[in-house]
Amino acid sequence: MTQAVASSSPPLRSPSVSDFGRLLADVRRAGLLDRRPLYYTARLGIVFALFISGWAAFFALGDSWWQLLLAAFFAITFTQIALVAHDLAHRQISGSHRVGDAFGRCVGNLAIGVGYGWWMNKHTRHHANPNNEDLDPDVAPDVLVWSHDQARKSRGLARFIGRRQAVLFYPLLLLEGVNLHVSGVRALRQPWMKHRLLEGILLFTHFVGYAAALAWVLPADKALLFFAIHQGLFGVYMGCVFAPGHKGMPTLTADTRLDFLRKQVLTTRNVRGSWFVDIAMGGLNYQIEHHLFPAMSTPNLRRARPIVRAHCAELGLPYHETGFIASHIEALTHLHRVGAPIRKGDQP
Repeated sequence: MTQAVASSSPPLRSPSVSDFGRLLADVRRAGLLDRRPLYYTARLGIVFALFISGWAAFFALGDSWWQLLLAAFFAITFTQIALVAHDLAHRQISGSHRVGDAFGRCVGNLAIGVGYGWWMNKHTRHHANPNNEDLDPDVAPDVLVWSHDQARKSRGLARFIGRRQAVLFYPLLLLEGVNLHVSGVRALRQPWMKHRLLEGILLFTHFVGYAAALAWVLPADKALLFFAIHQGLFGVYMGCVFAPGHKGMPTLTADTRLDFLRKQVLTTRNVRGSWFVDIAMGGLNYQIEHHLFPAMSTPNLRRARPIVRAHCAELGLPYHETGFIASHIEALTHLHRVGAPIRKGDQP
């Protein structure tokens, strides 16, 4: 991938409505938009078997330091459940909004304490305008800055952290698990939230049940360590799944005019890897294909990749993919680079 594409100003091409239409037709002919019920039956069965087994082991172990290893296990399990909730939100598992939303609230709010309604609202806006500084909530300069312009305008916490945000990125992810829970609760007060009473009851049930389990089984010191390890690693794992897809890729503004195909491809990165990477990232390592076809079932994303890549090559459209570690290096390099205006502004 050239440096020009990795910069904050993506190359502009004359948009053509038919470009995505032809790609869509190729993907549909290949049967890649068909749902995969057997795959999701197996995946859901495995994930929730691990979830239930984890809680059974938690109560069986009792007051033991081995519980701290179980806390790390729960961080992995919670993230895998979050990835299932993500697929539910995109209608990959069921085309029924009613079924998908009901199951999504049980999986998100009740099982792991992450507000499904909040996630739906935030993630839908992200997909509509990925890496758009004005429209994508994932690149809002709340804590980190994602462009030189944001850095120059930064104030308060974002300016304080922005000086060394590349170094602080992973430590901040340790707080992301708690932030996901808090964001779901805060969203209950928003006017756009649907079924807020139901969402609130399910979240409250999770939090009370989680706290009661820790207090019942563990003394205070072990309970606090369990909570810190579980929620900290949950945040890091979630960040490592979602950050590689866009962080360090070009950012856009509301004034940028790109067609759907180019808007999605130019702002998105794929992560190469084996079947282990596919499982660990829930298929979101094929982020380009996911953004072009959000309702595509996870196992079909790998099969769509060569079709999408060939189509981009035909159009002369950069298709960026790299290894897992390289994707994080690119993201951290970008974070350091865009923080330069803050560091220069601090110099006498």
